[in-house]
Amino acid sequence: MKNKVLVNLLVPEIDLQYDIYLPINKKIGNIICLLNKSINELTDGELVLSNCNKLYNAFTKELYPSDILLANTSIRNGTKLILLSR
Repeated sequence: MKNKVLVNLLVPEIDLQYDIYLPINKKIGNIICLLNKSINELTDGELVLSNCNKLYNAFTKELYPSDILLANTSIRNGTKLILLSR
């Protein structure tokens, strides 16, 4: 899977984490939207749908801008990410 990376996603609002493949050819904003919708469905609405979610690196605390391609970030296989609402 050369066009995807496997990351560990933490969602503190619902105290869950997921191992998930993310497409490297999508913008971070689109990925956040997809993650929000998917997790909302998986948790039967426990995670409230929001257009204010942000994606952070769990170790460096780097905030990933929504207008950049995932391939142009520091996100690689095994990266631990945090999905937060603001």
